[in-house]
Amino acid sequence: MYLRDRVAVVSNHVGEVTNGERLEVLEHNRRFLRVKTEKNVIGWIPERAVIDGKTYGAFEQLAAAHKDDPVVATGTLRDDVYEHVAPGRDEDRFYLLPGDEKVQMLVRASVPKGGSLGRPAQPKRGEPKAQGPAKPDADDLPPTPGEPETEALPMEDWWLVRDSQGRVGWILGNRADVDVPLNVAQYAEGQKIVGAYVIARVHDDQATDVPDHEVAEYVTALAPPKSGLPYDFDQIRVFTWSLKHHRYETAFRIHPIQGYLPVKISSEQTDKGTEPVFSFQIAGSPDVAINPETGIAKPAQERTISYALRDTLVKRVGPDMAPIPLLREPGEKKAEKRRRK
Repeated sequence: MYLRDRVAVVSNHVGEVTNGERLEVLEHNRRFLRVKTEKNVIGWIPERAVIDGKTYGAFEQLAAAHKDDPVVATGTLRDDVYEHVAPGRDEDRFYLLPGDEKVQMLVRASVPKGGSLGRPAQPKRGEPKAQGPAKPDADDLPPTPGEPETEALPMEDWWLVRDSQGRVGWILGNRADVDVPLNVAQYAEGQKIVGAYVIARVHDDQATDVPDHEVAEYVTALAPPKSGLPYDFDQIRVFTWSLKHHRYETAFRIHPIQGYLPVKISSEQTDKGTEPVFSFQIAGSPDVAINPETGIAKPAQERTISYALRDTLVKRVGPDMAPIPLLREPGEKKAEKRRRK
C-alpha cells in the first residue's frame, strides 16, 4: 500500500509499505494515520490498513503457542487470503498469504457462518433462532404441538495454518486444498480428503511419471463435504499400487467412523522385518467436547486405533483390539425403526 502526502481526494505517493511492516504513528485524523516507516518515510495511511501492537502481539503469541504442533496435513492456497487471530470472519486479520502458497495445516475448528465464537452470527429476519444441543435420543421425541421446528445456524470450517515463514493464523477451510496426487484424489467419490500420508513405496519399472520408478502408497482420511461436523473424518482408505495393473487399488477401507486428526505414520519391528504402521484416534464415547474459545471439537474419551501394512494387506495391530463403533448420523435411528416396522 502507498503512503500519501496528505488526506485528500488528490494526493501524491511518498512511499510504499508492505504487509507485516512496523510503523510509528505520528498523528491521528479520523479514519487515517500519519506514520513513519523504519526508513524514515512519512505519510498518511488508512487506519483500517494497520493493527496495533496488542493485536500484533496476539499473533506472535499464537505462533509461539503452536510452534511445536504436529502437522496433520499440507495444503495449497487457492488464492490470496489473510490469516486471522481466531476462527471467524469478524476476527482481526493481519498476514496476507499469496495464492499457491504451501501451508501446514494444524487443527480444524467450526464457528457460525459469518460470525465468530465471540460474536456469533444472528439469524436473518424470519428465520428461527438456534437451539442448544439436542438431548440424547431427541430424534425419537415427537415435536410439541404448535411449536415451530427450529434449525441451527449454518457453520463454517476454519483451519489453523503455519506458512513458510513460521507465521500462524486461522484461514477459511475452503481456501486451501489438501495436497494429494490426482491419481489418488480421483477416488474420493465426492468426499473431502482431509489428509493424505505416504506409508510405503514400491518399485515399478513401468511407472515412468515418478522419480526412480518409486511409487508412493497412501493412507487417506476423508470426510463428508459438510462444515461444522463434530469429527475430522468419517473414513480411512488405504491405496496400494498394483504391480500387475500399474494403478492404485483400495487395499483397506473403514467407514463410517468418528475419527480425529492427526493420522500418524510409524514403523514396527517384527520377526519378518520392519513393517509400516498407521494410527488415528476415534471417540471412545458419544460425548464430544467443543472448546468454547476456539471451536475445536475433541472426543471426551479417545481411543488410538492402529493398523499395519503387510505387502497389500492391512491388519489391525496394537493394544486396542476392541470393536470400533460405527458412526450413526442424525435421523438414522428413526429410519432404522421405520425399517423394523
